[in-house]
Amino acid sequence: MKKFFLFAACIIAIAACKQNNKSEGAEANQKFASMCETYYQDGLKLNPIAATFIGDERYNDLLPNDGSQAYINENKNFNERYLDSLKSFDRASLNQNDKLSFDYMKDQLEMNLEGFKYHTEYFPFNQMFALPLMFGQLGSGTGAQPFKSVKNYEDWLKRVNAFSVWADTAIGNFKKGAAAGFVLPKALVVKMIPQMQSMLVATPDQSLFYGPVKLIPASFSSAEKQKITEEYRNAITNVIIPTYKKLGDYLQNEYLPKARATSGYGALPNGAEWYAYLVRQQTTTNKTPEEVYQTGLKEVARIKSAMDSIKNKVGFKGDLKAFFEYMKTDKKFMPYKNPQEILAAFENIHQRMKPNLKKMFENEPKTPFEIRQTEAFRAASASAEYNQGSADGKRPGIFYVPILDAKTFNTTSGMESLFLHEAIPGHHYQISLTQENSALPNFRRFGGHNAYVEGWALYCESLGKELGLYQDPYQHMGALGDEMHRAIRLVVDVAIHSKNMSREDAIKYMTDNEAISTEGATAEIERYMGIPAQALGYKTGAMKIRELRNKYEKELGTKFKLSAFHTEVLKDGSLPLSVFEAKMNVWAEAQK
Repeated sequence: MKKFFLFAACIIAIAACKQNNKSEGAEANQKFASMCETYYQDGLKLNPIAATFIGDERYNDLLPNDGSQAYINENKNFNERYLDSLKSFDRASLNQNDKLSFDYMKDQLEMNLEGFKYHTEYFPFNQMFALPLMFGQLGSGTGAQPFKSVKNYEDWLKRVNAFSVWADTAIGNFKKGAAAGFVLPKALVVKMIPQMQSMLVATPDQSLFYGPVKLIPASFSSAEKQKITEEYRNAITNVIIPTYKKLGDYLQNEYLPKARATSGYGALPNGAEWYAYLVRQQTTTNKTPEEVYQTGLKEVARIKSAMDSIKNKVGFKGDLKAFFEYMKTDKKFMPYKNPQEILAAFENIHQRMKPNLKKMFENEPKTPFEIRQTEAFRAASASAEYNQGSADGKRPGIFYVPILDAKTFNTTSGMESLFLHEAIPGHHYQISLTQENSALPNFRRFGGHNAYVEGWALYCESLGKELGLYQDPYQHMGALGDEMHRAIRLVVDVAIHSKNMSREDAIKYMTDNEAISTEGATAEIERYMGIPAQALGYKTGAMKIRELRNKYEKELGTKFKLSAFHTEVLKDGSLPLSVFEAKMNVWAEAQK
């Protein structure tokens, strides 16, 4: 009764002053849209690599020295300035789309500003989250950095020169961190050293960075080709190789002896508070580490029960751990002879689900899609991943699959669920549809929240049976294994960083509860050690989307349409989960 009364009162008030406020409201929205666009453009100047990845070529020659105090101050001022600008707007006067933008921006700016109290610059890179590794992708000639015009080639050389400065700052920050008690775990540093050393070659033409020279367009003149070749050979010899050498030498000779034996942020000064902040940042919730941990324990128990059912269904005699070992080692689950067969198997998954995909989704991205093998230089430490395409469709979205040895590539690793998550309808649909939606302000088109983006992708894994997949019990087991993997993350990530769980105990917990090799578990645990709380977003976001779907199916009955639900989930792009839930509830009310 109270809600109805307030709603009726609002209608009367709006009707009484509708004419007077119409132009005023439109003006406010126009000013707000202008502020959002300025925020986005200024953000690209601060993050030119991000601009490159979305296909904006204006800053392809820039590489910010993001560990320098000058850059940190500039970044902080940027966030403070726009938070002040945001406060000048009356949220209530904005239209619905602008209210979402307001809430998104407010959450992002406040969270960013809170983060400046922690010295993230003391950890310039690690074995997974590393500009030196990304730089190899960009400079290979086949990544996001374009090499189609002479200017493109000139732009890259400017970035190369800036990379040497970036590396000097990174070494300086590693030293400052070590002096203040902030050092990476030894287990991570030993992985970083060979990554740097792998870029050291005897001659320029052996370098990964020589790729653009081999791909010089035929339309270039002979003089242009000769000039580019000489300049790139010189850059590789005198800048790139020496930069990777000094990074590797510093890590080997100075940093490694100071690296810590502990695994989590709890061992760092003020580490518990820092980790609690990262949990809130990465989940876009107010959940505490302990709440996340308890959810993880419950989910591990639930999924374990479902796994046991499949084990019994296929008639396997033995416990779950023995079943995991059987799936990991039996040669019948390793049928491939070469990488091409593996890539073709993933494309087959795509083709098999296409008919049902059209029933469950009203919109399909225009952005092209490709499946590629991960480049050899980074395959050993890489996971399967999706690299977004450009909004103009010139660069496709790419699903990368690391294949070290095709003959040992295991089908029970969850190939179908992996494709649903990393490719279609997971990251490719969500990211591409958002980028293609010109009705959104650019900072939302090209932004993202870990919990929403990864939550959507994990939710997509649960759609396997509805899409006609998971008919093979071992693929269903693989899907459950992937879900278990994300549930285990809730347990071990929190335990490592706030409960003093060791790297070795975390690896054991993972291998005890899922079909993963010790090598695979080691890479995963070390990822959580290097990028705390990031892995928590997957399960947190997926559980929220599934919770809302179940709720609306029950409330709406025959009025619930799954394709319409998916459209609403995706149409406004990534949002903090609290903002997302409020938006979805408004949609559900409108369906009644």
